[in-house]
Amino acid sequence: MDALEAIRGRRSVRRFLPTTLSREIVETLVDAARHAPSAMNLQPWEFIAVTDQEMRRRIADVTDYGKFIADAPLCIAVFCRESKYYLEDGSAAVENLLIAATALGLGSCWVAGDKKGYAETVRELLSVPAGYRLIALVPVGYVEGEVRSKQKRELREVLHYERFSSR
Repeated sequence: MDALEAIRGRRSVRRFLPTTLSREIVETLVDAARHAPSAMNLQPWEFIAVTDQEMRRRIADVTDYGKFIADAPLCIAVFCRESKYYLEDGSAAVENLLIAATALGLGSCWVAGDKKGYAETVRELLSVPAGYRLIALVPVGYVEGEVRSKQKRELREVLHYERFSSR
């Protein structure tokens, strides 16, 4: 699957088969994430691959909209060292991870981290040192069932040339 096809085909998936993902798949996903651009090439990210079912359940229990994390065979927690552009850098890494999952035939979902009340609890659960911020929790796995497409705004609705126009 080429990059544009993966971008267009990416969907948020919340139902996963219990099939375990290989270490090779985990490493491929994180390798894609670490190749994201970052301000001044700081690369402030750290990735924690959580495969332990009990830990995924504990993480899921503290989230407000991520209860399905418990059912995914993998959750990748993305943290960034606090820096001026930690959120932008971490978000770029998460997007790479999501697109890579799609390209590999996997489902994934971005579960918010930064600015959420549970971010500190997740940091502590995963023994992440102070000074790191939770960017996202990304459950990953083979999709269970059918994934519905969401309607995207038309290109002509969102693209402006030279200056904003209100059509």
